[in-house]
Parts: sequence; structure tokens; C-alpha cells
Amino acid sequence: MIFFIVSFLTSLFATLLVVRSASFHSRLSADHDFSGPQKFHTHPVPRIGGVGVIVAMAVAGIFDYYKEPESAPYFWLFLACALPAFVAGIAEDLTKKVAARWRLLATGISAALAVWLLGGVIVRTDIPGVDQLITLMPMAIALTLLCVTGVANAVNIIDGFNGLASMCVMLMLLGIAYVASQTGDEFVASTALIAAGAVLGFFVWNFPAGLIFLGDGGAYFIGFVLAELSVLLLGRNDRVSPIFPLLLCAYPIFETIFTMYRRRVLRGVATAQPDGIHLHTLIHRRLIRVNFGSEISDRRKMNRNSMTSPYLWLLCLSSIIPSVLWWDSTRILSIFLLIFIASYIFLYWRIVRFRTPRWLSSRR
Repeated sequence: MIFFIVSFLTSLFATLLVVRSASFHSRLSADHDFSGPQKFHTHPVPRIGGVGVIVAMAVAGIFDYYKEPESAPYFWLFLACALPAFVAGIAEDLTKKVAARWRLLATGISAALAVWLLGGVIVRTDIPGVDQLITLMPMAIALTLLCVTGVANAVNIIDGFNGLASMCVMLMLLGIAYVASQTGDEFVASTALIAAGAVLGFFVWNFPAGLIFLGDGGAYFIGFVLAELSVLLLGRNDRVSPIFPLLLCAYPIFETIFTMYRRRVLRGVATAQPDGIHLHTLIHRRLIRVNFGSEISDRRKMNRNSMTSPYLWLLCLSSIIPSVLWWDSTRILSIFLLIFIASYIFLYWRIVRFRTPRWLSSRR
């Protein structure tokens, strides 16, 4: 717990420093574009919240060096592996010129470094056919790169409203920390707690006021941390079901898969083309605007932005809770995964067809 506290306090103050110094760097760091289909802020906001998160993890790593020196080198290797994903994302935040394919490539390089330096490879999935395929190490590595890059990108996709991605990822990291502690994996448990504390420190300034955004640097960084800790937890502990991280991260993963299907198959457009009909966007437009009024003042818009996230936190918890309770049972986890997928599709199609369930749409 001491790692969590150190990381949280460092992130809290580091992120506050970024916010308070915005006048010096906002020309580069602030998001001045209010016109995109996924833009809901009303004034320029710094989008380099990932700086506070990575600084907090580094400071906690220094503390870890003095408290548990035997595990500290492994932690620094882990943090070094995450740097390409963070650097590519922060470069986009500052220049607005780094294409999505280059950010994904950088995240893949981070995953490859973790394979090389940490031995982070997926070698079991409990999925018939796939387990036989990944007995070949090149296939196992390819699957690992795909999964880690995909989860990091998925976190970036759900980063649309104040507190949405950060709270979901923090809850998932706490789930990993709990399961790691149950298996006696102190490295994964402590690293997950450090990351969770760093994300919480950012969250305080992001929700509900929206004083700072994660940006691509922060989203790809915490997405990589989440994915890589999941891979390491599976690789180091045979008791953990491979379905555990899949159910734990079901919301961002399925949001990404469904978005790709919706764009490519249903609409016939490029999967990377942004649109305004993600589940979180639909909830904002068809639930929050109804429940909280249609006033157009900046303060009202900010309130609506923030009140979108709790709906998705509950959806996220619906997969996190069973994954933590039955982390060692592939059968039970698979059942809950199917329930989550069915529930997501049901909610999405009801909302997109203007048939929102009454228990969600009661007017205030």
C-alpha cells in the first residue's frame, strides 16, 4: 500500500504542476480543436496528463529501490519498455503530426522490448486451436504483440470523457494487484499498485473539472502498463486463467472490436476513421443531454461531459467484479464474458435506435 500512496501523491502534485504551468506550454500541449466528432470540451485543455503519471511511477520506482532493492531493476526494465509507447503518444500530443500507425508501431516496439527484456509472452489462452498454434514461439510472440498493442489502443479509444479511461484502467489495475497478491507475485502486485496510484493522482484533476486530459501519451502508456502486467501475471502464475485479463479488460477490448466491425462491415469506411457513435458518445448524446438538460453554457457542457463517465464505470465494473471473484476458473469467466458481450450489444442497439431502456433514461 505504501507504493500506492507514494505514487498517488507524486502524481497528484506533478499533474497539478502541469495544470498550473499551462500558460507556459499551452501553445503546444493544449487541445484547441473543439470541432471533431469526439470533442466535448469547451476551452483549451492541456493533454499531457501522461507526464504526471510516468513521473509518479518513476518516483515510486526510486522508493522501491530503497525498500525492495532486489525487485527494483525489473521495475526499471518494465518502465523502460513502456517508453516508446509514451514517447510516440506525447509527440502526437505536442505536434499533432504523429499518425496513428506510428503510435501503434511504437506500442508494438514496447511490447517487443517486454518480450525480450521481461519474457512477457502469451503461451496459453485456453482457446481451442490457439493454444496449439502458439506452441510455436514466433506465433506466441506475434499474438503477444497484437494483444498488448490492441489493449493500449483500446484504452486510447475509450478516452473520450472526463474520468472515463482513467477510472476504468485504475479499477483494472487494482484487480490485477489483487489477483497477483493472491498468487504471491509481489512484483506484479506492487507495480500494479504503483500504476493505479499514479492514475488516481491524475484522475483527481481530470474528473469532474476536466483541468487536464490524458492525451495519447497518457492513454497509450497506461494501456501498455495494463496489458503488459496482464501478460506477465499469466506468464508467471499458472493458477490464473487466461480468460481473467480478457474479462477484466472486456469493456475497452470489445469496444474496439465492435468499433472496427461497425466501421468496416456496417459502414464500409476505414477502421481508423473517427466517428461520433461510440457507446460512450451515444450515452452522452442520448442519455445525458436528456437527463441534464440542453443548455449550451460552458459549465453545463462540462457537467454533461463528466456525468457520462459513471454510466461506463458501471459497465466496466460488470466485468471487473466477476473476473476478480473467479480469476482461476476459465469456465465461469467464459460465461461472464459471453454475458458481458450480449449485454453490451443489447445496450448499444437499444440506444442507437432511440429505444433506450427506461431505467437508464429517466429524466431529472
